Amino acid sequence: MEIAMKSHVGRVRQVNEDYYACVTDLNGRVLAIVADGMGGHQAGDIASRLAVERIVKELRHLEGDLEAEDVREQLMNAVLIANKEVYEYAVEHPECSGMGTTVVAALFDQSSVITAHIGDSRLYFYNQEDGLVMKTEDHSLVNELLKSGQITAEEASVHPHRNVIMRSLGTEPDVLIDLGQFEWSEGDIVLICSDGLSNKVSHPSLEENLQKQISLQAKVDGLVQEALDAGGEDNITLVAVRNTLDAGQEEG
Repeated sequence: MEIAMKSHVGRVRQVNEDYYACVTDLNGRVLAIVADGMGGHQAGDIASRLAVERIVKELRHLEGDLEAEDVREQLMNAVLIANKEVYEYAVEHPECSGMGTTVVAALFDQSSVITAHIGDSRLYFYNQEDGLVMKTEDHSLVNELLKSGQITAEEASVHPHRNVIMRSLGTEPDVLIDLGQFEWSEGDIVLICSDGLSNKVSHPSLEENLQKQISLQAKVDGLVQEALDAGGEDNITLVAVRNTLDAGQEEG
């Protein structure tokens, strides 16, 4: 697999509350995670880091011959353990009260992608046949209003409360995690990002960038720059993985 990553604090924020990781040596699988922290007194960067590091630690010794259902269960359990750790940290550190984080985590092998998701960070899937498809659903107030028909997609993109999250990791002792699974093949790309990208770069622009005949890292760099050019008010983080049918051998 070919991997490209980038995180930028943006043009306004003083602290990057996003955190990400990519692990390429999980017995034939690759793990990619993006987390976007929230909370006062710079607690968001603690929440996202704790969550990502705990998920990586829990999956570090994932066995290579597991059935898909077992992989899904281990991924979900890792995220739930991370939730417990972030929540307990906030309880023990009152200055971090209320902190939390979004999480998108994906486990890849040569033929399938298994995902876990909470919050409004996103996972997109691109292939030449179907174009760009969003595989996660935002757990946000604006998305609930959109689904119920109270606002239009155009209104959602500029809604004053579009950053209000309905579900996040670490804010409650128990959380509901969305799990997903889909097939992929050679040449397909998975893009995981924080809302610092998705709020600034439209779906058509994302798709157009991923279609370009340039390196995966150049695609990622270009998307970050586009978000910055559009204002860059938030932290911007992307992890992109392309299926090269050669799992875990290439990173860039």
